[in-house]
Amino acid sequence: MLATPNRLRTSTDFSTTVRSGVRNGRRNLVLYTASIGAGEPSRIGFIVSKAVGNAVTRNLVKRRLREAGALSLHTHGTGLAVVVRALPAAATASWEQLLSDYNAALAVTTKRLGGSAPRNASTEHNGTTTGRDTACMT
Repeated sequence: MLATPNRLRTSTDFSTTVRSGVRNGRRNLVLYTASIGAGEPSRIGFIVSKAVGNAVTRNLVKRRLREAGALSLHTHGTGLAVVVRALPAAATASWEQLLSDYNAALAVTTKRLGGSAPRNASTEHNGTTTGRDTACMT
């Protein structure tokens, strides 16, 4: 079970994370990750639609994904907002498959977040333009 500070609750939080976050899709899920304040606890939300299956199946998938999210908080305890959207294939996936997909997608999205932030910060602070901008001007 996720603690209350680690849960995404409002539709605004979900839509902000999905729209502005980095996305990575796997066979069983799509994971969106966005940066939040460095001191804030990481928050995780889940989307499991009726396309996944009946209520029993959806709840099983949700419990498994919630546990995977709780395990990931040990390494990513602060600074991230994560939305996990289960795909219909998640209904027949084992715990190991869901955990593997979750961890792989989280690793890719956090790497992209970490890799893109310094590049953007350096161009904004230096006031330099990229080669693409220069080529468009000539």
